[in-house]
Parts: sequence; structure tokens; C-alpha cells
Amino acid sequence: MVEKKVIVTLENGLESRQAARLVQEAVCYTSRIYIVMEDIQVNAKSIMGVVSLGALKDETVIVRAEGSDEEEAASAVAAMLGQDTL
Repeated sequence: MVEKKVIVTLENGLESRQAARLVQEAVCYTSRIYIVMEDIQVNAKSIMGVVSLGALKDETVIVRAEGSDEEEAASAVAAMLGQDTL
């Protein structure tokens, strides 16, 4: 399992348009990918889940991936969200 802590840098946060692009990217990977904010974990391949997070600009989230392409998947989703804090 790979986890990346990310500060959301999207100007309007994770609104529906950005969420749709993120889901389109996530479904390209076979790994299970989740976005975690506070105590809420959602499937990054679910548009309803991603939008329901309501992540705003400058909030911190964790991208978690598990599977055969977990490193690539976590890196791609993290890059779409914003700045990786390592």
C-alpha cells in the first residue's frame, strides 16, 4: 500500500469538473485508490464519493492506493489534486 499526503491546490477545490477528471484518471489503474480527508475515506473511482468529500483549496488529503500499479496510481491522482507534501 502506498500513501501520499497532498495539499489540494485546485483553485475551486474538488468541485464536480475537477472530480470528474480525477475519476477518469483513477479508472485507468487496476489498483484500489482512495482519497482520505479527516475520518472520511472515498473511492477515487467514484464521482459521487469524490464530490462528497468537498475538499477545498489548501486542505490536506491522503491518497491511498493498493494493487499492482499502486505507486503510479497514487502519484497520478496526487498530482491532479495538488502538491505532494512527502
